[in-house]
Parts: sequence; structure tokens; C-alpha cells
Amino acid sequence: MNAYAWGILISIAIYFVVGNYAGRKVKHLDDYFVAGRQAPTLLVVGTLVASLLSTTAFLGETGMAYTGHGAIVLILVAVNITGYIAGAILFGRQLRRSRALTIAEYFGRRFDSRRVQVAAGLTIIVGLGAYLVAVTQGAALIVTNITELSYPVALIIVWFGYTVFTMYSGSRGVIITDTIMFLLFSVAAYVALSFVINATGGWITSIDALANFTAKPGIISWHGVTGPDATWKTPAEAMAWAVILGAAWSVVVAVSPWQASRYMMARNEQTVLRAACGATAALLFLYPVLMLCGAAINLGNPDIEPADTAMIWAAQNLMPTAAGVLLMSGVMAAALSSATTFLSLVGFSASNDVVQHAGIDEQKLLRLSRFCMLGIGVLVLMLAFFLPPRIFWVTYFAATVFASSWGPVAFMSVWSKSITANAAFWGIVVGFFGNIITKALSYFGIVELPVWADPIILGAAMSTLVIVLVSRHGIVSDAEQRYRRMLHEVPPAELDPLEIRRTRRWSVILIFGGIVLSVLMIGFWALPYQAATETAGVLTGEVWVSLGYGFVLVACGWAIRLLTNSRKRLRIR
Repeated sequence: MNAYAWGILISIAIYFVVGNYAGRKVKHLDDYFVAGRQAPTLLVVGTLVASLLSTTAFLGETGMAYTGHGAIVLILVAVNITGYIAGAILFGRQLRRSRALTIAEYFGRRFDSRRVQVAAGLTIIVGLGAYLVAVTQGAALIVTNITELSYPVALIIVWFGYTVFTMYSGSRGVIITDTIMFLLFSVAAYVALSFVINATGGWITSIDALANFTAKPGIISWHGVTGPDATWKTPAEAMAWAVILGAAWSVVVAVSPWQASRYMMARNEQTVLRAACGATAALLFLYPVLMLCGAAINLGNPDIEPADTAMIWAAQNLMPTAAGVLLMSGVMAAALSSATTFLSLVGFSASNDVVQHAGIDEQKLLRLSRFCMLGIGVLVLMLAFFLPPRIFWVTYFAATVFASSWGPVAFMSVWSKSITANAAFWGIVVGFFGNIITKALSYFGIVELPVWADPIILGAAMSTLVIVLVSRHGIVSDAEQRYRRMLHEVPPAELDPLEIRRTRRWSVILIFGGIVLSVLMIGFWALPYQAATETAGVLTGEVWVSLGYGFVLVACGWAIRLLTNSRKRLRIR
């Protein structure tokens, strides 16, 4: 084996040691499903970021930057990352108060309906199952590209590794290893950028070369590569796509099972808010590094196929061996962290939300959950063998299903007095199939949808409309009303002045960090780009994107500051 394979093997061995330690601590369902509800801020931040990024960021989105769409991805991220703050304030805190083991179980309790719980559980199995297939394929591609193993063998090795680990350790092991992986791939990203830029001539030289890169004109402009043969024909079309998909993803980030479920593990509600702040800052500082790194790889080789492997090529050709090993270990860490998260959630939903288990004691339910994970895992492995890898598009499609089917129901479950159990059920079902059917019609060319009529939006609109119409002809039961009122009752322990002050410090960090981020982007991207394109002194799109990108962090910090301005505000209804 080469050094890259050894690096990944050693890092995986470390994760297994940690997982074995965590698995021994699993005694009860709370330990297995929600890590005993005692996770501190760092662990919640780590699992939020690690489960979101996966191979989508390091392979799919970096591949997007390599092909010339890095700035558009930045705009998308700037919009979708607001979902952390909105989700924590409007859904995450209330979700934690429910004390449910899964989000689907929360829906079942909130609407006093087994049918709603099963519907939500099935969407998790289908949506995250598809996501897990893509992540497994991404991890296998990494192994295939750095070793002499064939793709099928790599698939089996990757699948076996994360399946055994997740079955044994549950959520407790997942959040610990997620945090280790988050720290590893964050360091790896910054190291990668420094070596790629150095290998391609240094910062100013690289920016100048990319600004005038004839093979992909506009590769680091604010709108990326556009034109008749590009993915987006005009800058306006590219911007519309980024904002629309970003808005949809903000709902995904706020309520999706692999994100919102992390709040159920938090030590308290202030930890929920602080973790949302930490995840927001970490991602907004990380993505410019990844996007510029992906674009700069073109200066070393503009003909990498498929583009998803650009970062792998850079690790092997533009970096010293030690740095390349660190990067590949980080990329693999991102893939495995998401795989463990998705498999655990699918297994939890299959055993807790779909399968009837009334009268089963805790130990039997633990065994049932592990068997369900194994069954789902085998199905995922079979699909990964037969479906071609489409990492970026599959993950974006699978994830945004939750924006359509869960978004309206999740927020209305907390903030609407009129939504009924029947409306919630049909809202989930119609939103799910509305998204999938319109996406299929568009994919096969049966209909051509404009950017503003993306299937994500159509699915969410259908879900909302159905909820409103069905609720008009139903009655909210006394049990549903009592449960909703309970969600708005802040436990006295959550009003600790010391805890609130700690959260307020995070709001200051976000505001200050947003200002610093804008200054860095203007200084290291917008101004050098202006100099290279002879547009100095003009408020170009690059300047506006830099200002807007940092402003998002400032706005998120201000929202947390307003919420924690007094203990009374925490009782917001």
C-alpha cells in the first residue's frame, strides 16, 4: 500500500478505537439514539458540520468549483447556512423539549398519530438511503483512486467499515468521531489550499492566472462560467439557481433529520443555540477555502475527468506526500462521518418509527435497531454497486426532498395552532411525491421548468397548500393542543443567567467574524481579481458577494443577540 492508503487506514483505525470505547457506554435507548442528551457544544458543532459536508463538499462541490462555479456555490452556502440559526430558534429548542428519540417520533407525538410518525420515518429511509448511497460511492472512489483496489472491492471495504462501527456504537460513537473528523478535514482543507496555491505560482500569480483563464472564462468571477455551452446561460440564471437552492437548503439545514436530530443530543437549549452559531461560523469560513482550492487546481491540470476527483488529483500531484495524506484522510473522514450519521438515522427510523415495537424492552429494541441497520446497509450496498456515481446531484436531490416534505410541517408543528394530524400526514406525503415527480419529469425532459419553479419549491408549495386546505376541514384534538403548549414552556433550568451570557458571547463572535470574513474575501479575492481584470475602483459583483457573504454571519449573530437580550425573550412564542 502507498502512503495515502496507510494514512486513511490509520485514521480509520483511530475511529474504530473511539467507536469501541463509545459503544461500551451504550446501556439505554437514550445512549444509543441521542447520546444520553448530554453532548456539549463542541460535539454538537462537530456532528452538525461533519454530517452536512461529507463527500459533497470535498468532491462534489469542489468539483463544481473546478468546473467554474465556485462563487455560485458560495452564494448558495451563504443563503442556506442561515438555516442553522433559524432552525435552532424556531424548531431545534422545541424539538429537544419533546424528549423524543427521533424526529419522526416527535411528529407522531406532536400530532398524536402513528400514521404521521410512519410517514415521516419512511421519508427518512428513502431520502437518507439515497444520500447514503452517494456518500458510500464517494468514499469508494477515494479508495479506488489512491490504491490499486477495484471499485467493487473498495465499496465493500468502505461499507463494511462504517456499518460495523455504527451498529455497535450508535449516536454516542457517531458524534465523537464526527467531531474528530470535523477537526481533521477542516485542518486538511486549509493545508490543501496553501500547497495548491504555492504549487501554482503563489497567491497573486494564481488569482491573475485564474482571472484570465481562457479555458474556463470567468472561473473565479462572482457568477462563474456562463454561456451557451455552460450549465447556466447567464449570470442572472446562475444567481437565481444559487438563491433558490440555497433557500431550500436553509430549510434542509433547519429541519432535516441529520441536522435537527443533533439538537436532541445537546446538553441544554443554550447548547443548541451555541452549536448553531459554531456550525454557521465554521462552514462560512471553510467554504471559500474549498472553492478557491478547487478552482486553482485548474492551473495544475485543467482536464481532470470526472471533475469530482479534482481534489484527489491535487493531493497526489500538487502537494508533498505528508500534506496529501492529511488531505485524503480528511476527505475520507468527511465521507465516513456522513455515512455513519445517515446509517444510524435510517436504522433508528426503521426500528423506532416504522416497525411496531409495543411491549418490547430496551435491550430487545437495541438489538432490533442494529438488525435494521444491517438490513438497510445491505440494500444500500446493492444500490451502490448498480447505480453510477453522481455525488453532487444525487445528494442535492435526496436532501432537498426534506425541504418539500418536512419543512412546512416541522415549522407549523411548533408555530401553528390550526394544523391537524391529517393535514400533517398529507403535507409530508404530497411534499415528498410532489418533489420527486416534478424532478423526474424535468430530468427525463418531459417538462422544462424555469429556475424559479424548481421541484423543491413546487413540492413545498404543494405541501403547504394541502396542509392549509386539509386543516380547514379538520379539528385539532385536545392532546395536540396540550403538546404544542408544552413545546412553548421553557424549563426553568434553561433560564440560567450564566448559560445565557455564554450564548451572548457567541453572538459577538459571529458579528466580529462576519466583518473579518468580508475583509478577507475582499482583500484576497475581490481586489486581486479587480487588478487582474483591470476593473479596480469599481463595486464589482465580487465585492458585493464578499460583503454579502460576511453580512450573513453578522445577521445571524445579531439574531442570537436579540433572542438572548433578556431571559424573557427566550419565552418567544
